[in-house]
Amino acid sequence: MSRDTLKSVGETLVAANNDGSYKSLINTIYDANCVSVESAPPPGGSAEAKGLDAIRGKWTWWEDNHEVHETKASGPYLHGEDRFGVVFSMDVTNKASGERISMQEIAIYTVKDGKIVREEFFY
Repeated sequence: MSRDTLKSVGETLVAANNDGSYKSLINTIYDANCVSVESAPPPGGSAEAKGLDAIRGKWTWWEDNHEVHETKASGPYLHGEDRFGVVFSMDVTNKASGERISMQEIAIYTVKDGKIVREEFFY
């Protein structure tokens, strides 16, 4: 895979996160068997989500439990021929506690044949 393809996938992901259309990417730049790994599991869940339905479920859990005021993605930061990083800055309120927090996380994406096959989040 070329670095141009890697850069294109990364730029598409960053742009969709910044304009709010990121959910549409699940059917275009994610591999059907993609693995998503959080640094810690959500309450009662697993840190690892395997497959598109599990990733959608993770997104639903996040939205059900957080009010997102603002999200900004920056990057992509390319690494080799198959990985890139993105920095996310978020302003969210935990719906259960009412606590509003600003947070940052780094995500590392692995791409194969133009599709994201793995994403890992660090915060």
